[in-house]
Amino acid sequence: MGRGGQSRDHADGPVRKCIATGQERPKAELVRFVIGPDGAVVPDVAGKLPGRGIYVVPTREALTRAATKGLFARAAKRPVTVPEDLAGMVEALIARRVIDLISLARKGGGAVAGYEKVKNRLAQEGVRALIQASDGSERGKSGLSTPEGATYIGWLTADELGQAFSRQTTIHAALGYGGLAQRVVEEAARLKGLRVSDGETLRRKGK
Repeated sequence: MGRGGQSRDHADGPVRKCIATGQERPKAELVRFVIGPDGAVVPDVAGKLPGRGIYVVPTREALTRAATKGLFARAAKRPVTVPEDLAGMVEALIARRVIDLISLARKGGGAVAGYEKVKNRLAQEGVRALIQASDGSERGKSGLSTPEGATYIGWLTADELGQAFSRQTTIHAALGYGGLAQRVVEEAARLKGLRVSDGETLRRKGK
C-alpha cells in the first residue's frame, strides 16, 4: 500500500523497489532473490520460491553493486552469502527461460524460424516479435524489418536461438501473438538489460 492507503499496484502489476538503484518498477521487470536457509542469496527468476523477496534491476551494474556493497544483507537484515559472478548466473538463468519459452511457442505453432519463413510471416502481419541472432550477419539481418508495433529481440546468440528450434544454429525467427508471446517479450527485456548497453541500438525500424 502507498501513502494514504492507496495501492502501489498498477496496470503492469505489483511494484517493487530495487535495492541497488532505488527504482520502483513492476515485479515483472525486476529480478527476485530470496535468502536460503543457509544464508545464501538465491536468484528466483521465476518468482516462485518461498520467502521474502528482494528485488534488483536486471543490469550488470545493479547486480554487481548489490552483491559487493552488502545490500542483500542490509535488505535481509542478516548475514548472507552472495554467489560469485551473480550477474553471470542471473543472465544464464534468464537466457534459459527465454529459450525455453520460445521453444514452447514453436511447439504450439506460434513461432517460426528461417529467413524465408520469417519473411513470409512478416508479410502476413500478426507478428509480435522479430528475433535475430546477435552474432548473425548484419547484412543478412538487414533484409528483415520489425513491423510497426512489434518488438525486436536481437541479443540471443545463434546457438541459443538454435536450441529453441532444435537446430544447431538459427539466425532469424518470428513470434506471433499468442499465450506465450508476452512472456517471451518480458523475459527478453530482462535479458536485454544484462547484455545490451544503453547506448547500443538494436531495434530495426521498418523501411
